[in-house]
This record gives sequence, C-alpha cells and structure tokens, in this order.
Amino acid sequence: MTRPLMILIAGPYKSGTGGDPELMRRNLKRLEQAAWPVFEAGHVPMIGEWVALPVLDSAGATGPNDPLAEQVMYPTAQRLLQHCDAVLRLPGESRGADQDVAIARERGIPVYTSLDQIPRA
Repeated sequence: MTRPLMILIAGPYKSGTGGDPELMRRNLKRLEQAAWPVFEAGHVPMIGEWVALPVLDSAGATGPNDPLAEQVMYPTAQRLLQHCDAVLRLPGESRGADQDVAIARERGIPVYTSLDQIPRA
C-alpha cells in the first residue's frame, strides 16, 4: 500500500479541436472520466484545466481561445507538476500532455499510461 498521490491526468484538451468549444468540452469530459478511478484507487486526481480555466476567467479572458490562454494553460500545468506525484497520460495527440510527460520524467515521477498501472493507496 502506498500513500495517496496527487496524479495529473493529461491528455488532449484543445488539440485536434480547431478551437471548437464543444469539442474542447468533450475532451475535458474524457479527462474527467479518469478522475473517479484515480480517486477510487485512493489518490487525488488533478486536471490542469480545472485550475487554468478559472484563472483565465478571473483574468477577463474569453476562454481557452483567448490570446491570454498561452500565458495560462501550459504554465498552470507546469506549476501543478511541481506538486504532483505522478501523471496519467491518456491516449491522443496533445502537445501539452506530451510536455507534462516530459516534465514528469525530468522530475523522476511516474508516468502511467493506463489506469491499471496506478497502485492502490
């Protein structure tokens, strides 16, 4: 048994959507579908958009397609990864998720590619 981990769930959000808000919403839902299994395994799920989107909103941005998003979205994930214990990389092309994996590997924290790899706490 391990201690509870904070696990960043990384995968496509804006990638492949052409900026379509409905497709981004669907991608976020897909990321969120992994939250319960991570929690049920005894850990704390984290998704960068859960933090970045309210930050964008409070800055007065119009959403993830706003020019300000580049100053918030990836930097939020980078900052979160300083506090996370692992990354769950979901399938799909995503420059941001690939950056998350690279940061995790630099930090020497585990990168899981499926839910069944995550140890129970």
